[in-house]
Amino acid sequence: MLSPASRHATCLVNYMQVNYFVIGVVILLGLALLIFLILRNRKDEKDFEKDQLDDNDITNPQDPSKD
Repeated sequence: MLSPASRHATCLVNYMQVNYFVIGVVILLGLALLIFLILRNRKDEKDFEKDQLDDNDITNPQDPSKD
């Protein structure tokens, strides 16, 4: 039979293992979210730059006589 102190120590060890597992899951989810946001930002930035280039061509057409 375990003494109360031994039961308490066993409970703490199991509790800490669960905490490390939860912390690991949270860190992995955070990294996945960070990578997703970085990739999405790059895509949106490329689309924005493309739209800006298209808008500039429409608002500032080049004079064909200069060519």
